[in-house]
Amino acid sequence: MTQAFDAIIIGAGQAGPSLAGRLTAAGQNVAIIERHLFGGTCVNTGCKPTKTMVASAYAAHLARRGGDYGVIIDAPVRIDMAKVRARADKVIMDSRNGVEGWLRHMKNCTVFDGHARFESANSLRVGDDVLAAPKIFINVGGRPVIPDFPGVNDVPYLTNSGMLKLDRVPKHLVVVGGSYIGLEFAQMFRRFGAEVTVVEKGPRLVSREDADISALIREILEAEGIHIRTGAECITFKPHADGVAVGVDCTEGAPEVIGSDVLLAVGRRPNTDDLGLDKAGVATDERGYIKVDDSLATNVPGIYAMGDCNGRGAFTHTAYNDFEIIAANQLDGASRKVSDRIPGYALFIDPPLGRVGMTVTQAKATGKKLLIGERPMTHVGRAVEKGETFGKMQVVVDAETKKILGAAILGTSGDEAIHGILDIMNAGADYTELQWAVPVHPTVSELIPTLLNEMKSN
Repeated sequence: MTQAFDAIIIGAGQAGPSLAGRLTAAGQNVAIIERHLFGGTCVNTGCKPTKTMVASAYAAHLARRGGDYGVIIDAPVRIDMAKVRARADKVIMDSRNGVEGWLRHMKNCTVFDGHARFESANSLRVGDDVLAAPKIFINVGGRPVIPDFPGVNDVPYLTNSGMLKLDRVPKHLVVVGGSYIGLEFAQMFRRFGAEVTVVEKGPRLVSREDADISALIREILEAEGIHIRTGAECITFKPHADGVAVGVDCTEGAPEVIGSDVLLAVGRRPNTDDLGLDKAGVATDERGYIKVDDSLATNVPGIYAMGDCNGRGAFTHTAYNDFEIIAANQLDGASRKVSDRIPGYALFIDPPLGRVGMTVTQAKATGKKLLIGERPMTHVGRAVEKGETFGKMQVVVDAETKKILGAAILGTSGDEAIHGILDIMNAGADYTELQWAVPVHPTVSELIPTLLNEMKSN
């Protein structure tokens, strides 16, 4: 017997539960299906636990630097990795249980535990249950890519989820992948006491950033003793008595790195390959991402895709914004669009990188007349006072329209300070509105007006 609902949501990640809350509050009868862990990537293997561990690593780093601040710690800093993990586990469980409890007690919401598969464009099977609805919202998230490197299946390896289960500090962690996830774990475990080597296939770290920002990120990590191997065109793996031998075909350096543990951090893929999307006629691209239009609708009427599985954003905040777009359009009579979203994100190494809009390279490619401002963090009072002066601030503006095209703040509190620029961009205001602001002293944000006043034509 088929159970009928007004709407079905597949996946209880960032966007799904919030959409269930809005739909049920509007009087709709909703089914939400979760086959594994409530809360999705952010809660279980992403933002929540990793940033909790980043905080522990930062505490260890500051403790070792205590003498710089006149704080004397006589005993060497030791890491209780079991306690670090337990702290992260508590954050996970508190968040996961909160999401699950909210859904299970939500009026007009029925929770189904299991694997959903389409049977038609408006029906799904979950075990013995068949569910049908005129609107179906897919929120299935993604998982780590396991690269097809020679020998990868012959050795033990970790992904981001496996790293969170470690209750020990690796002797030598080899991180394959020099981007956001890999670099956060690299610095984290270096601060926990591991020897760390980052192996990146490309010519530089975090390739989507401008070359100067990438170089500064490398400088920050190498200053903490992290080994960086870029240009690794041929990466191989084989068992070794001390762990894993990672072959690194680089233009310089030893051809092989011996690690006790290996983390694979080379990207993610959507969880769309086992949903039966073909039975519903839902189109995907060559990488498995569900194709959506500007309103997040698929090619099949009544079916929408939110979050990591649609390829329109790979962050918790973009997934939540997907929910906001759909809820506004479905319930509030709005016509919000994904293309209106100004991209912003952060790299949570220490100091962090806050990024919004275009890079300088992207801005130059437009052919527009530009104004570009830069300021090293050594000239930022707050950074000097904290003794954390790595990095720089950077902004690029369209000289004719006076609109800010993009900005980067790589430095202490950069992940927070970037929002001053993001907010001006979201408001559609000219940079002059921010140029003459009077920010609080002493902060990192107070240098943004100065940055804008010092811009030069390019």
